[in-house]
Amino acid sequence: MSEQWPTGITEIEPNSVRVRGYDIAELMGRISFGQAVYLILRGELPDKATGNLMEAIIVSSIDHGATPPSVMAARTLASTGASLSASVGSGLMSINAHHGGAITKCAQQLGEISERASHEHRSLEEAATSQLADWKDAGVRMSGFGHRIHSADPRTSRLFELAREAGAFGDHCRTAEAVEAAFRTAGKALPINVDGAIGAVLADLGFDPEVMNGLFMIARTPGLIAHVREEQTRMRPMRKVVPGAHQYDGPAARTLD
Repeated sequence: MSEQWPTGITEIEPNSVRVRGYDIAELMGRISFGQAVYLILRGELPDKATGNLMEAIIVSSIDHGATPPSVMAARTLASTGASLSASVGSGLMSINAHHGGAITKCAQQLGEISERASHEHRSLEEAATSQLADWKDAGVRMSGFGHRIHSADPRTSRLFELAREAGAFGDHCRTAEAVEAAFRTAGKALPINVDGAIGAVLADLGFDPEVMNGLFMIARTPGLIAHVREEQTRMRPMRKVVPGAHQYDGPAARTLD
């Protein structure tokens, strides 16, 4: 007889599935996917506003075009004739410290700046200015700020708006704004990007930094599936997948209204 080991996530019994104690059939159709993700990762069911915020985080990172490393990896493998699972898996395996990892790193750095402000009895912007200078001298970059394409990431303001609505705009979000102000004062236009916003919001929601990259994986998976299927159905096998050589030919700009 094998030794028993504990798990507090899901209980399975005949004709019964309970996630964190909740009957999954009762949850179906009554809570959002964002609430379900929060529940399984944090252990408690959030309110609707927090669920909406979680949904927004997932939607914000569902895709970012054909050039990110995860998409390039997935498309390249799909071009060889690999399965959907293998191709998507290769994309997920490309999400690491330098792709998606800025979420975790930014949350940790914002926490350090906030602690410095509290310890030294200084404003967040003053603490940010000092900490950024120290990191610069040490060759450490601030994660979650600036973007290779966007001068003002359109996803950041919306996430912060929803965070305020959910009562989740806390110390990390305020610190992110202080860092942005410190960069601006120094003459650098480095706005908060979506990774930084997600890191700040998740930290204020109480998520451990170690799980934040997982949220990015959850968000990006549908986009990877779409790219793999497009590669499998539209492109010739074993092609040379050249970054940046694609041309968008999907639907024209449209709105929900």
